[in-house]
Amino acid sequence: MIGSLVATAFWAMLPAYVPNNAAVLAGGGRPIDGGREWRGARLLGDGKTWRGTAVGTLAGVALALALNRIAEPASAALGVDLPMFALPAAVALAFGAMCGDIGASFLKRRSGRERGAAFPGLDQLDFVVVALAAVFAVDTDWALAVFTPSVLVVVLVMTPILHVVTNVGAYALGLKNEPW
Repeated sequence: MIGSLVATAFWAMLPAYVPNNAAVLAGGGRPIDGGREWRGARLLGDGKTWRGTAVGTLAGVALALALNRIAEPASAALGVDLPMFALPAAVALAFGAMCGDIGASFLKRRSGRERGAAFPGLDQLDFVVVALAAVFAVDTDWALAVFTPSVLVVVLVMTPILHVVTNVGAYALGLKNEPW
């Protein structure tokens, strides 16, 4: 039972988990805030770019479509009924994740934190909360069928753990300057 919940939660959230990583790989480009400041601090900072947002969103949607292609054999192999992604749901998850991260950057700048500075809680769940809100707003029937209360609990517990594990891994590989 727990294994199937974890598999479903992980599968359903992959289109939201991948965009921010893809955005980093796309790197650079014009900052969304155009260098503007508010109350003496950048609105978002150089790390939030139009190119990163577009590439991240496209990567999440492409992953969802690829997962649709392997959903049946993966479901059979795992013994779990993994969801197929409706296109509106895939776009909402991916773009919602990007918007959540952008919103977190705005809050970080307002609290005086620099780019890359830790903000416990917000760093781990910003993108998840906005991605879930977006998918429930855009494709409510799909979201209700996939994100049952049990799956939502698993997502909220699993995501911070995955966040820490992937950051420590990136630090060990020299891809990040700090492990958290």
